[in-house]
Amino acid sequence: MTIRCADSVILDQWHPLSSIDEIITGRVHNTVLLEHPVSYAQDIDGNLHVWHRCETLPIHARFDANKIPDPLPIKLAHGFLWTCLGAAPDNIFAVPELEEPDRQNVPTGVFGVNTSPGRAIENFLDMGHFPFVHTGILGEEPHTEVKEYDVELSESRDEILATRCRFYQPKAALASEGGADVDYVYRVPHINCALLYKSSPSAQDRMDVIYMFLQPMDREWTRAHTGMCVIDEDNSYEAIRYFQQVIFGQDKPILENQFPKQLPLDTRAETPIRADKSAIAYRRWLTKKGLTYGVIPTAG
Repeated sequence: MTIRCADSVILDQWHPLSSIDEIITGRVHNTVLLEHPVSYAQDIDGNLHVWHRCETLPIHARFDANKIPDPLPIKLAHGFLWTCLGAAPDNIFAVPELEEPDRQNVPTGVFGVNTSPGRAIENFLDMGHFPFVHTGILGEEPHTEVKEYDVELSESRDEILATRCRFYQPKAALASEGGADVDYVYRVPHINCALLYKSSPSAQDRMDVIYMFLQPMDREWTRAHTGMCVIDEDNSYEAIRYFQQVIFGQDKPILENQFPKQLPLDTRAETPIRADKSAIAYRRWLTKKGLTYGVIPTAG
């Protein structure tokens, strides 16, 4: 089976295909991963299957487990189905909060975005856009300053961690009753996945989690699988889902109007400011890994 993408850095990763809750039993679901057609399905016994798709099948095609042409590896993690087109790693990053029984883990939808995964991750890490893009929710004028924060690129954990982040938000979460300074921790444990831990209005000593798992369809098209893991007994699954969909809906046109769509890895290519500290660390991390797909590598 020929795969167009030749970058082993991105091929040898687990990639999300779907929230498990959204897979319809007995139906073949078709998608694209790294320019490669892929299908997945759940059989009547609850088993999940992923395979190389040789020809386009109608979205409502019935699944026959005896006719899987060329299976792909499967990982079930964080409520999602993942696969790999290269050498599949043994493990995937952990998110312990998703296992805590008093939380609502809400997959908040899949968004097709005409941008590279790297651009989407950078936007996710950027607090500076809150007052201008998410006005009245995640930010508002005159509270526009991004205060100094710390960024760690951990070699032992192979991830980026931004800590001591704080930003004023009028409505940081659906359960919020008013504006407040909100503590943030950003975590990037995968080249195309990011998590945001933020103060929980329902539990002062714990943090809610917002996550974004990206499925690169090609160099400039991404499916963003989004979700929230929150301590919230008052709001419904549907209300939490809608709240996060509003936020991402505001981000989508901003992402799609960025140019170039592929992420420049040279930190001098775009004017850096203090708010970009985590984005600079992210670019350097990708450069060190040798990623070439969906990015503009540093010259030389």
